[in-house]
Amino acid sequence: MGRWEPNARGRLEQAALELYSERGFEQTTVAEIAKRAGLTERTFFRHYADKREVLFGGAGSLEELFVRTVTDAPDSAAPLDAVAAALDAAAALFEERRAHSRQRQAVIVANAELRERELIKLASLSAALADTLRRRGVAEPAASLTAEAGIAVFKIAFERWVDEANQSSLSHLIGEVLEELRAVTAGA
Repeated sequence: MGRWEPNARGRLEQAALELYSERGFEQTTVAEIAKRAGLTERTFFRHYADKREVLFGGAGSLEELFVRTVTDAPDSAAPLDAVAAALDAAAALFEERRAHSRQRQAVIVANAELRERELIKLASLSAALADTLRRRGVAEPAASLTAEAGIAVFKIAFERWVDEANQSSLSHLIGEVLEELRAVTAGA
């Protein structure tokens, strides 16, 4: 095996997802993931802290996208509109990875530890959005409420999107869920 392996991170992610789907998360070892990817365990640990993180490696990039999009929204944009723009930006990234997202979500749903890690990721995204909204001058509790609502919209739309029966785009589903949220809050 050469010293440099092209796309090691992507190969590890794909191998892990395949093994988790075939055998289950608990029954899969780091050694098996590395072997399936044609890499060493050492290479695995250069990219990921543990076998859970293979499924959550993109969380930092997603958070950066959310923060950047909200930060770059026009000053005149309402807080929820700025968050909606971030959700649309994220949808564009996910759209080309629908099959991967479905497979990843099935692995997560099947394991309590992974579901907990997913909730931690969503809470971190919400906190980052709330911080960004506060930097835009949105006061509390509006900043936290808007961030939490945005993450709820994303979560519900994403769950609908990965459902095999649903063929709508993630962006379309985000729009639908966001409109439902607006209707619910307008009726209050």
